Amino acid sequence: MTLKLPLEMEDLKRILPHRYPFLLIDRIVEVEADRRVVGIKNVSSNERYFIAGPGGKPMLPASILTEAMAQVGAVLVLTKPEYRAKLILFMGIDKVRYRQPVVAGDTVYLEGEVVRLRSRLGTLRGCARVDGKVVCEGQMNFALADRPEA
Repeated sequence: MTLKLPLEMEDLKRILPHRYPFLLIDRIVEVEADRRVVGIKNVSSNERYFIAGPGGKPMLPASILTEAMAQVGAVLVLTKPEYRAKLILFMGIDKVRYRQPVVAGDTVYLEGEVVRLRSRLGTLRGCARVDGKVVCEGQMNFALADRPEA
């Protein structure tokens, strides 16, 4: 697959099986094949999963931020020709730390880096930044499976 950056929403829909409201990334801006990827999530106040944080200020749930990091990593894996017809399944997280809240109006830069990639299993390291500050980081484990027949 030839990548013409940036990858916009329609490009992402051709790579990932996710659709609204579960497609959590807006754009992919960098790809280093087999190594790393950088994506963007623009956080809007009308997203349906906001939760009230300290003082009632709406915050992006940590689980949604973690899933967004995983989706960016999935784009990196699924653009490899040998994995294009596969599904990537989120299997777990390790050493994840949430450093500060993400709120409406934030632009989150999501970076995914391959730690290990085998034929059916892998590990990605993810990092989310807002204004250059790390807001979340950790490792995600995944499995690759065949897509079900339509």
